Amino acid sequence: MKQCVTFVCILCLLCMTGCKVASGEKETLVEEKTTSIKIGMSFDSFVIERWQRDRDVFVSTAREYGAEVNVQNANGDTREQIAQIEYFINKKMDVIVIICIDSNELRGVVKKAKNAGIKVIAYDRMINEADVDLFISFDNEMVGTMMAEALVQEGLKNKKVLMLCGPTTDNNVFYVDTGFRNVMDQESVEIVDVLNCDSWKAELGGDYVYANFNKVKEVDGIMCGNDSIATQVVRALAEKRLAGKICVVGQDADLEACQRIVEGTQVMTVYKPVEKLAQTAAEYAIKLAKKEYLGDLPIMEDGEKQVPYVFLEPIAVMKENMDEVIINSGYHLREDVYLNVPEEPKGEHE
Repeated sequence: MKQCVTFVCILCLLCMTGCKVASGEKETLVEEKTTSIKIGMSFDSFVIERWQRDRDVFVSTAREYGAEVNVQNANGDTREQIAQIEYFINKKMDVIVIICIDSNELRGVVKKAKNAGIKVIAYDRMINEADVDLFISFDNEMVGTMMAEALVQEGLKNKKVLMLCGPTTDNNVFYVDTGFRNVMDQESVEIVDVLNCDSWKAELGGDYVYANFNKVKEVDGIMCGNDSIATQVVRALAEKRLAGKICVVGQDADLEACQRIVEGTQVMTVYKPVEKLAQTAAEYAIKLAKKEYLGDLPIMEDGEKQVPYVFLEPIAVMKENMDEVIINSGYHLREDVYLNVPEEPKGEHE
């Protein structure tokens, strides 16, 4: 009887020990999972073609470092973007990456994230007076300069141009405009009119052409804030039989824009290697999450604080370097870009 009792006691002790080990193992696993890096990413929208590329490359790169990325799409709604950032704060993200809709409107919620100890990256668009931990973008003043220089190279007979820009809520628009205007001033080119397309609504560019046709037909060129606006503008010009006669420039290297360039209805676009931007941003996000040194980065004013920044260089794309920049980089397939162009003699683009 004593032997049976002893056996049962030993068995119970073993079970209890086993349960404790199992429980301990489970706790360890949970702890390891909760210590993984968590990144929240809020996009303006995916209406602009390039944002999907940015998202895919950023997420893929971050995952290589073992980070979890929660991507949200605000669909151009500032209130929705604020709600998304609030959600990221409540979820205690390590880093929040924001492609902002309205810099002024996001200032408060970004400061709230900072006060919660969360690192914030302003991606592609600066968020003023918010003391973000990093601003990463392209040299947008250079983008404007490239647009202007492309128009000048085409020869501006009447020295008159239109500017159909992005919204004033996007800080990049200011820098693009500055670069463009500097060249126009140097070349004594008159800027006949300026339109800012609210919320990057491309159709507003086309509407302008219809509503102001008498003004449009007198200009040599139209600077479009991006290729989506350029698409609507060229369609309107085509209906007025002016496509290819008035020079149009844009940015982002959208497929339709590249097609128009080789067809002759758009002069140039600005290619921004978004894969490199997204990859670099993800690497910096990991560093911020781990509280690692970012390196000796340049500093810029955000209106209130000094913010470290990283600028990548854009590339002007015209018919002459389409293959070298766009095709050879794999950004678009050759058969897609030259879809509407009659096949040329073999070796022409090799």
